[in-house]
Formats: sequence, structure tokens, C-alpha cells
Amino acid sequence: MSDSRRKFIKQFTLASAGTYLATMGMSAKSYANILGANERVRVNIVGFSDRFRSSLFPAFFNHYKKLNFDITGVSDLWSYRRDLGTAFLSEKLGHPVKGYRNNDELYAAKDVDAVIISTADFLHALHAIEAVSARCDAYVEKPFAETMEDARAALKAIKASKQIIQIGSQRRSGANYQAANEFIKSGKFGDIYMVELTWNVNQPGRWRRPELVAKLRKEDTDWNRYLANRPHEEWDPRKYLEYRLFWPYSSGLPGQWMSHQIDTVHWFSGLKHPRSVTANGGIYQWKDGRRNWDTLSAAFEYGPEDDLTKGFQVVFQSRMGNGSDQPSEVYYSNGGELNLITNRVSPKGGLKESAAKDMGMKENLLPDFALTEKVEKVAAGANTGGDPLTSNHMLNWMECVRSRKQTNAPVEAGYMHSIANIMTTAASHTGMKATFDEKTQEVMVGGKAFKF
Repeated sequence: MSDSRRKFIKQFTLASAGTYLATMGMSAKSYANILGANERVRVNIVGFSDRFRSSLFPAFFNHYKKLNFDITGVSDLWSYRRDLGTAFLSEKLGHPVKGYRNNDELYAAKDVDAVIISTADFLHALHAIEAVSARCDAYVEKPFAETMEDARAALKAIKASKQIIQIGSQRRSGANYQAANEFIKSGKFGDIYMVELTWNVNQPGRWRRPELVAKLRKEDTDWNRYLANRPHEEWDPRKYLEYRLFWPYSSGLPGQWMSHQIDTVHWFSGLKHPRSVTANGGIYQWKDGRRNWDTLSAAFEYGPEDDLTKGFQVVFQSRMGNGSDQPSEVYYSNGGELNLITNRVSPKGGLKESAAKDMGMKENLLPDFALTEKVEKVAAGANTGGDPLTSNHMLNWMECVRSRKQTNAPVEAGYMHSIANIMTTAASHTGMKATFDEKTQEVMVGGKAFKF
């Protein structure tokens, strides 16, 4: 994208934000009244996606009556999905739900207090900006952003607002993950030495929707609005519906899966981003015209920026041609491991007395115990049916909309995982080591800021 086009899009986005504030016509005081303890919270859906229908809606449905929430509208660029959404929600909720052709119409209608954003990956940050500019709270699906430009703009807009934001990093609402965070932060685990993350599937149809692609016609949607601030491309229904396969609409494996797992690294360690990332991989199995790799290995170095003698390594591996839908997250210290699939802390691999005494050292072995009585496993399939983690996470957002307290996954969590994602994308696209410039908040490769 040219600098002039970037400038135009940025100015357009800011102007649109101002327009939303004007069209809402509400003062801070009147907005606070709308979200009073006894008032109904009107939620609108931005993007009637499979993710929303199969997981986010069941999670919302579990709690909406108790907390006096409701869904009053759906905004979707594609007429088919818009009509599908209004019909589905009207039937499930027992009352009419309005359909909007785009977010301009949605916010101008003044019938919304909060939104659930489940659009294409590259649109999450932009749609979050629109939401807070319209003084709406938002549940924003991950990845938060796929470019630093979008990430910085959304972080700034959200921090300047008083809106309640929940990033869709649902591990932060899992009891076993919360117990792991507390154990590591207590110091009882010891220094993190290594983290191994894997997420493998063997599903030829994952992220592919040939039957749906066949239904989509250009005249039934708004291609130019969909492209937003991405470079112009000719109409392609695959890039609209199978966007996870195509950069720059999605980073693919980093944005979809790694963003969940790398978030726990930031959360548990208190570090904001990697020092460096290297990555390799390719399209080895599914030769279906995709741009994004189907196999990825990435290595991260983490540690405090002011002390390069301290740190640890994280490895993330993902393959789409072989796998069993069992994501793995294992944290290692000198005393053993914390395994978030078995839900246990154990002395496995820790320093035993026989090895320690030869060096005049003491044995270092962690105790063996379960993090929690109940394991809230991550649902890796496409249709998760309102899994416990997502249900807990949605409940946390809804409660925070009421209380105005910070959510389990505030905007900073999304910003941090976005840095790691974008560093991985930069490393994989260039074949070079990616670093991060704290001063400019840019991902760097070869001495230059990474741009698509």
C-alpha cells in the first residue's frame, strides 16, 4: 500500500470515529444511565460468523437472561449471512432482531450498548475502533491485530475511551490457567526455562468453505468496504470467506492458534513481547491456492530488556497435515514441569539428587499435584458448542460491562499477542530474525519496520 493511501485510510478512520460520536448523540452521563444495574444491555453482532454461531452465541445464551442482556441487531456485509443471522437470533431469542448492511447503519440506529466482533482477522482492530468511538463496549475476537499500524491505532482509541473490552483469549478465564498463573507468579515454580507450544490438526477442510464460496456473489456484499485498509485486489470470494488462508487478511497459524498460546506466556511471565523471533515452514500438504503456510516452526527468545543475561526460549509448532486436535502447552523449570493439558505440576525432568550432589548442588524437584480439580480443556475443533472456557470468558465480559471493572483479557493482552504474532509473520515472510523497537512500537527486520 502506498504512503498516500495509508494516510487517506488513517484520516478516514479518524473522521469516521468522530462521525460515530456525533450520531450517537450521547453524553457520558446518559451512557452511564443506559448501563445501569437494572437496565437491559443491548448487544449487536458485528459479523455473523461460524465462530459466533457455534461458540460465542452459546456462551452468551448461557448467561444473558441472568444479567439482563439481549441481542437486538446484526451487522454483516453479506446479505445471505445477515439474513441468516437475523433469522437464527430471532428464533433463539424469541423476538425480532434487526439486520444492518454495515456498521455505519448499526451505530446510526442508536440501538446498541455493546457489540460482539467476530469478523475477518484483519478487521478486528478496525471494528474495535469503530465500537469504542460509538461508545460501545466490545467483545473482540482474536487475533486483535495483524499489523502494528492497526494495533497501535486500536490500543490508542480504546485506552482513550471508557469502554469495557474483552479480547477473545479465553484461557484467561479458565480455572486451571488462572491456577497456573498464580503458581508461577508465586515463585514456587522457579524461573521459566523453556516453553513448548504445539497445535496440530489434520483436516483438509479446515478454513476452507467451498460450498459457501459458491453461494457468494459480489453484488450481495460490499467488497471495497471489506478490504478496508488492505491493498486493493480484484473480487475473490475465497479471500472473503476463506480469509485465514490468505495474507494480508490473516496470518493463518500465528493469528488463529499461536495467539492463544503465546498469550499465556505474556500473562504468566509478565513480559510484554519476545526479544526476537525466527521462523520457518511452508505449504507442504494442502496445495489449494493458499498463501499462508500449513506448517510452521517458530522460536522465540523472551527476557527482560534491561538484563540480557536472563531469559528463556519458547517454541511453537503447528502442522495441518497431521494431528489429533490436542493443543499442548508445557512450561519447564529446573525443578520440573507445568503441563496445561494434563493439568498437573510435576517433578518430571527436574534436578535429581544423584545429578546435583556431584556438583555440590541440592536436589530441585517440584511437588506433584493437580492445578485444579476440574480440567477445562481447550476445544480445538471448528464447532466448539460454547465450550467452558468461552462461556466463562463471555460471562466475565458481561459482568464487567455491568460493574465497569477490567476484564480478564483487556486490550493490553491483545496488543501483546499481536506483537508476537506480527514478529512471527515478519520472520516467516522475510526469512530474517524479527525484533521489536520499544521506542517506535514497530516490528523490525533487517533494520527496517515490517510492512505488508
